[in-house]
Amino acid sequence: MHRIILVFFYCSLISILLSCGNTSREDNRTVFYLNLDQNLTSLDPAFARNQNAIWMINQVFNGLVQVDSQLNILPCIAKSWEMSDDHLEYTFHLRTDVFFHDHQLFPKGKGRRVTASDFVYSFYRLIDPEVASSGGWIFSDKVKDINNFIALNDSTFQIKLIKPFPAFMNLLSTQYCAVVPREIVAHYGKDFRSHPVGTGPFKFKYWKEDEVLVFLKNEHYWEKDKGRQLPYLDAVKVSFISDKQSAFMNFLKKELDFFDKVDGSYRDDILTKSGKMTAKYKGKFQLRKGPYLCTEYVGILVDTNVAIAKRSPLKYKKIRQAINYAIDKPKLIKYLRNGVGIPATSGFIPQGMPGYDSTAVKGYHYDPQKAARLLAEAGFPNGKGMPELTLNTSTNYKDLIEFIQAELHSIGIMVKVDASPSASLRDLMSKNEVNFFRGSWIADYPDGENYLAMFYSKNKVPNGPNYTAYYNDKFDRLFEQSYYVANNEQRYKLYQQMDNMVIEYANIVPIFYDQSVIMTQNNISGYVINPLNLMILKTVRKN
Repeated sequence: MHRIILVFFYCSLISILLSCGNTSREDNRTVFYLNLDQNLTSLDPAFARNQNAIWMINQVFNGLVQVDSQLNILPCIAKSWEMSDDHLEYTFHLRTDVFFHDHQLFPKGKGRRVTASDFVYSFYRLIDPEVASSGGWIFSDKVKDINNFIALNDSTFQIKLIKPFPAFMNLLSTQYCAVVPREIVAHYGKDFRSHPVGTGPFKFKYWKEDEVLVFLKNEHYWEKDKGRQLPYLDAVKVSFISDKQSAFMNFLKKELDFFDKVDGSYRDDILTKSGKMTAKYKGKFQLRKGPYLCTEYVGILVDTNVAIAKRSPLKYKKIRQAINYAIDKPKLIKYLRNGVGIPATSGFIPQGMPGYDSTAVKGYHYDPQKAARLLAEAGFPNGKGMPELTLNTSTNYKDLIEFIQAELHSIGIMVKVDASPSASLRDLMSKNEVNFFRGSWIADYPDGENYLAMFYSKNKVPNGPNYTAYYNDKFDRLFEQSYYVANNEQRYKLYQQMDNMVIEYANIVPIFYDQSVIMTQNNISGYVINPLNLMILKTVRKN
């Protein structure tokens, strides 16, 4: 009888979800409504390469470990683990009560138990050339082949690295490292992207691309919150309205429970210049801000073996430092971003990252007089005799770059702005074909190594992200040394030393550390924000 009632409940719920409008409130089902303004590329963890994919994959799948709101590593499917003294061998002890979602391809349609061999299969997929995962970088330089992943028995999984990597546990918290069932992936092949089966708090039900996506509660989910079964929601329904203004209007009409895009077209309507909610919306919904591990910056190509860098006045360090001093970052954040963001007056590693310390890494504060003095010392008093610079940006950041253009003009540096589509700019950056460019770096995992890798000489383009072509032997030695320092506090000190070196050399102009802005309806509770801006819906309640 219980199963008949449950089937009736979910059939009824599905018919509601696939109908138009937000009717679930009348039926006492707790359905969480949200919108994604860009298409969803995949629900396969091996292709968790953008925020929308990461957000949705995180609802359906689990990995060995997970992070809390402070980015501490917590157990997930692995209930405990240990590592060898040389930090090359990690052994994980798996829970025995975690099951894949029910699916007709399993015997009797019942989800089977997750075992260590599932992790061997899932992790090898990331480096399997036939899969061509966008997450290959996770393991490509850390293991040799599938033999580095070992199922000692059903509940003991081992990874053997070819070299130490202190941030390895952080790396394992990414959605790329979720576990998938071999037989389901083998059946669907590439179409597993639209037929996902995981172990997460929600199970996949329906996806009509660019229109609607539906997840239902996993009634057999293993995780509990203070003894209470998770998740609390019955379902999640995702719409794909590309026009942010229209989506915001739906949020105001309470047709969406969640909204996270404070776009330029309506930013002033929601936020004051100091970043507070406007009086117009006080009490109508909840608005929260928090650190987001993303550094917005301007990069400068500094390898004078490259012709465009050799010909540019940006090859002089004093000019690069002058640029850093010439930009009023608090003013930019106040007037262009309505207080969303933190002035990047420390290093390249952003606020919110474990180990961030503004007292240990000294960056640049607004000082136009000092900027002018440095410009004169470089041989260009008030910019006299200095060739015009071209600052490349993507079209959606043109306003920010035009602000920087005006700031530099005020000390005599003439700048022309060249705006192009994001993909085109990324292509030029990956070939060292732009000398002065706007960029952003979002953390893939919560460790400062993720940011400093941009300046490691072995990460030169096109195979790595060293877009400024910064090559420094001492930096490289410290970077490589950090791989052998297991103690976090000691490793953070090395990170701070490297960050200071890059900032002093001024091949990078950090503009601001980003913040996430989350809006939810007043009847939503339990949505926890975190510096990775990772969506976690399993603890959300809707009253």
